[in-house]
Amino acid sequence: MSLVINTNVSALIAQQNLSASNSQLQVSVQRLSSGYRVNSSADDAAGLGRADQLRSQSRMIQASMRNINDGVSAMEISDKAAEQVTNIVTRMSELAASAAQGTLDATNRSYYSDEFDKLISEIDRIANTTEFGGYKLINGDTSTLTMYIGFKNTANDQLSVTLNCLTTGASGLNLSSGILGSITGALSALDSISAALKTVGDARAIYGASTNRLTAALSNLTVTFTNYQAAESRIRDADFAFETAVYTRNQIMVQAGTSVLAQANTQPQSALSLLR
Repeated sequence: MSLVINTNVSALIAQQNLSASNSQLQVSVQRLSSGYRVNSSADDAAGLGRADQLRSQSRMIQASMRNINDGVSAMEISDKAAEQVTNIVTRMSELAASAAQGTLDATNRSYYSDEFDKLISEIDRIANTTEFGGYKLINGDTSTLTMYIGFKNTANDQLSVTLNCLTTGASGLNLSSGILGSITGALSALDSISAALKTVGDARAIYGASTNRLTAALSNLTVTFTNYQAAESRIRDADFAFETAVYTRNQIMVQAGTSVLAQANTQPQSALSLLR
């Protein structure tokens, strides 16, 4: 190998390797300080795309989980209101049975009739004030409540619940005020009350079944969310044990490269010995 002083090839080689070691050390520092293996598309372009997709779907799943909880709340509100309606209709059946007694005169029968009529008004008041998110739930204004419970645009990502009308009108419980004024009316009221109780029971069955279905959907989404988070972590997050080992190696390589570069820079000085 010739001895030259204008071009220090050894120093250039050492500098090139030192630059590469410095770049790798910077990557190790970035990964350890951020906690991510993939900090930019240059680190892993395909992995970053997959990780971003998983993150987006995870956030949509979180939104759907909140939607399901809102749906459960709506069903519970509807069920509690229907429970109060059931209690009121049950009391109305007692009043109708008492009013059907033949030993009552018009004055005594009116006591039962007055309470009966007021309870009808209370049922309608409850139905018209039971709402969630601005939607009336049991007065017939909202016939179907559709909830988004997935993360895609398919029929399986939506769940619709039919809401029965529980007002006292013909489309609901079909209960009339002023009917207990006579024995015949009181007996007729008993038939209407029996049908009304079945209507309320059918509505509560829908609320309960829908709540159970929403709860099952929530459990499924919770598992899906956990698995998506784990999948994203395997792609995006840094393995600290591995990255620490790589960081230590890169530190040693930078220190060694710096030392070798210093030695390579002194090699041309050997030419001075020829001039002595």
